[in-house]
Amino acid sequence: MQTAPNITSYRKYWAKRFGTAPFLPTSRAEMEALGWDSCDIIIVTGDAYIDHPSFGMALVGRLLEDQGFRVGILSQPDWHSPAAFKQLGKPNLFFGVTAGNMDSMVNRYTSDRKIRSDDAYTANAEPNKRPDRAVIVYSQRCREAYPKANIVVGSIEASLRRIAHYDYWSDKVRRSVLPDSKADMLIYGNAERALVALSHRLAAGEAIADITDLRGTAFMRKGIPEGWAEMDSSHLDMPGPVTAHANPYDEKPTPTPPQSPLVRGRQGEVEAPLHFHPKPKQDRTHTVVRIPSYEQVKDDPVLYAHASRILHLESNPGNARALVQGHGERDVWFNPPPIPLTTAEMDHVYDLPYARRPHPAYGDAKIPAFEMIRFSINIMRGCFGGCTFCSITEHEGRIIQSRSEQSILHEIEEIRDKTPGFTGTISDLGGPTANMYRLHCKDEKIESACRRLSCVFPDICINMGTDHGPLVQLYRKARAIPGVKRVLIGSGVRYDLAVQSPEYVRELVTHHVGGYLKIAPEHTEPGPLSKMMKPGIGSYDKFKAMFEKFSREAGKEQYLIPYFIAAHPGTTDEDMLNLALWLKANGFRPDQVQAFLPTPMALASTMYHTHRNPLKKVTRSSEEVPIPMGDRQRRLHKAFLRYHDANNWPLLREALKRMGRSDLIGNGKRHLVPFWQPAGTGTAVEGVRRPGQQAQATKKPTPATARPRAAAKPVKRPARTRG
Repeated sequence: MQTAPNITSYRKYWAKRFGTAPFLPTSRAEMEALGWDSCDIIIVTGDAYIDHPSFGMALVGRLLEDQGFRVGILSQPDWHSPAAFKQLGKPNLFFGVTAGNMDSMVNRYTSDRKIRSDDAYTANAEPNKRPDRAVIVYSQRCREAYPKANIVVGSIEASLRRIAHYDYWSDKVRRSVLPDSKADMLIYGNAERALVALSHRLAAGEAIADITDLRGTAFMRKGIPEGWAEMDSSHLDMPGPVTAHANPYDEKPTPTPPQSPLVRGRQGEVEAPLHFHPKPKQDRTHTVVRIPSYEQVKDDPVLYAHASRILHLESNPGNARALVQGHGERDVWFNPPPIPLTTAEMDHVYDLPYARRPHPAYGDAKIPAFEMIRFSINIMRGCFGGCTFCSITEHEGRIIQSRSEQSILHEIEEIRDKTPGFTGTISDLGGPTANMYRLHCKDEKIESACRRLSCVFPDICINMGTDHGPLVQLYRKARAIPGVKRVLIGSGVRYDLAVQSPEYVRELVTHHVGGYLKIAPEHTEPGPLSKMMKPGIGSYDKFKAMFEKFSREAGKEQYLIPYFIAAHPGTTDEDMLNLALWLKANGFRPDQVQAFLPTPMALASTMYHTHRNPLKKVTRSSEEVPIPMGDRQRRLHKAFLRYHDANNWPLLREALKRMGRSDLIGNGKRHLVPFWQPAGTGTAVEGVRRPGQQAQATKKPTPATARPRAAAKPVKRPARTRG
């Protein structure tokens, strides 16, 4: 793995003399109280300002403050005019624009494209406090307010929209967010290294247009600079029929190879013969891979799937090359991903002087996202699972970046001593996954050369370390801290890793489960699981057996809470039926269910849009993925998960008859749905009864009222845990 300057090695900027602000200023009055006449950097965010390391604006704001810069915050500004964007004046260095901790479209709309009634990242959960596509709107308002100001966009919304991407809400392929926002630079992934370097170089007088060598950044440019070699992405992963290599001993003239129908120029098809002879080895650090342009991928699903595959294959910081994608007459240039932070750097970021609470301007207002993480601690970042529907890997990378034990224990003490309302319970020690702490490849050379999309699919890589010992020791030391009564694990557990360490499972189950434990098998059938890059249900069964064994030994009644996804690419109606039967056989009645939501840049979203499988080489004749499309089929798949809800029974009866499974309709235990329909439920005629039943007896007890957990809850069986 390449090295990078330590983020603490830079000479502090002169404004460091102003010291540390109790909160980063959000108004002129707060600036004046700190003695500032201007801000060096202004962060514009779609979230309420919470000075806590779980929130991006606070984390990067405090980091830049530590570097000596004066950082202001514009939280949820009124985007209808540029006036609110002038509140703190023009920044000396740049505006840093973020939609917040979530993509603004995911934040505002459900998977059925319905507007959500609340916003967890806003005071009192008030909705409509940020615009759709917030990065674009905020950037445009910053440009209107100060036309000559530098604008840098980042956060998960910018990261996942950095290339031409399928947009579920408009049902079309949109351009990269960079040209649409008119920003000068986009920072993707973990932004600390790029932000610190960029800020110091701008402060030293460099023009932002000249800063083109920072990893983890994207920018617009024309042409390929001198000293760089350009490679067409089709040479890495030919998206079309492949002709056999010519036999060098054949005396017959070698015929001209057919042209790939997919190798095209920016203005259309061009002649691009296949290369049969080895090419000189190119310098990867000065080789840029050209992926199909926006104009090509917006109308060609196969080229879109090919571009998506190349992007993900070029995502390892150890071997990734720069990418370029045409947008009209200019290109969007993507430098390789950032080098992961070391443990010492992670500690530095999380040990900064956060106030650990919302800005005082919110008064007594409740901000749900803060209430959820108030007593939780992030111990690592990144995920090597590579689940195709998840954005974590695309944003944070596959290499796990872990904090030290000392830093984590110190934060627990900080919560105990400084966070109002602490009663002795730490709600979570986790991150994207609860049990990937300090897990890494056994060999750095192998890690740097690897191009796998997942370290645990289809099986755990033999080079991946699975030692949970450091995590077990962390748990033991955390709960031994004076004043700490309980340490719970709220993050999801990767159970296929957990079963590799029975000691970890015993420790977890005995001491750190508060009655329920979240895990995410997502499905039971091999078809959809293969498109999710998730392990088979056998891994769940192994973990379940361990969970129940250690729960009995601890004398505790505890349940697993499995999460499932409906309507994921690769899922058929039969797959959902089999999942419903499994749920019933195991005594689960899901309260709320999640339908697949195609987020920008995710591999599953590529499947949804193109009906192709980018986990394999993409060709015109390659595997087509079955996609649950249309509102009716998506409703049906959700109905299978909530098979016990009487409102879904008419839809399920109709589907079972169509599928030739009428044998599952009846009033016995082996049936999925009954013949009868409770009055006032479903879409069928009210009052359909069992044969011989009186009309007034149709009030069959309905399922329990939905509880606020988007997961399967076990039926109450005190003697036998069915989860």
